[in-house]
Amino acid sequence: MKIKYLFIFILLASCQKEQKKNLISDVNPSETTEIPSISDKRETEEKTLRTDTIFLSNEKNAEFTHILANLTELKADKDSILTSKFRLDFYKDKTKIASSRITITNYEKGAEWGGSSSLTNLSGKNSSFIQIGFGYPACGYTHENYLYYLKNHDLQLVHQWQSMSDSGWGTWTEFVSEASGNDPESFYCKTVSFEPGDDDNEDSGIVSYSDSISFSLKGTQWKKKLLSAKDKPYFEKKMTFNEFHNQQ
Repeated sequence: MKIKYLFIFILLASCQKEQKKNLISDVNPSETTEIPSISDKRETEEKTLRTDTIFLSNEKNAEFTHILANLTELKADKDSILTSKFRLDFYKDKTKIASSRITITNYEKGAEWGGSSSLTNLSGKNSSFIQIGFGYPACGYTHENYLYYLKNHDLQLVHQWQSMSDSGWGTWTEFVSEASGNDPESFYCKTVSFEPGDDDNEDSGIVSYSDSISFSLKGTQWKKKLLSAKDKPYFEKKMTFNEFHNQQ
């Protein structure tokens, strides 16, 4: 069975299928983009409206403990669309070693966090990659996803994307690396989409790949490069629902 390398943090009985990941990239295909480290030295005295604990699902990593997701701001615009700001505090054992601030639009009340301390299922027990996601725990809702790299207290937000799954249909991000055990020095990802076809056959769909991106480690910094035309599929194939999910 082919195993997808992706982050999944919720399952519902109504869905019966794996949560999937969709990639949204702003990389210029003609350039290689260096991903800077996060230097967050600001005082954390802002008011915390809510704090959630993200426990990482990869139990092999005994050192890394958890992340505290602190909701620091929540505002509604004239259309009642909520925008939220979070401070993510990364802990090893009981010591905070790094922080990152993110902004999420279209905030859904009741949304939940989840996490995994690995890039793929080949990652070793002390992987420096951390995947976290945030979204409402039901099919058909968009989730926000983040890939961090934490090495020697140096934190980088390597990539972020959105995902959506609805009873086996949807879009997601698939990460691929040939490295086994140790963290890779290069890997790539792509957007995978499986959507119903245009015909009346409810059991038939179209699988497509788009936004292939390569990542490479240069010194201590990750760089990424878009390898395909942005937002345009470079592969499409018609498949039945069972054919697609049986190959996973």
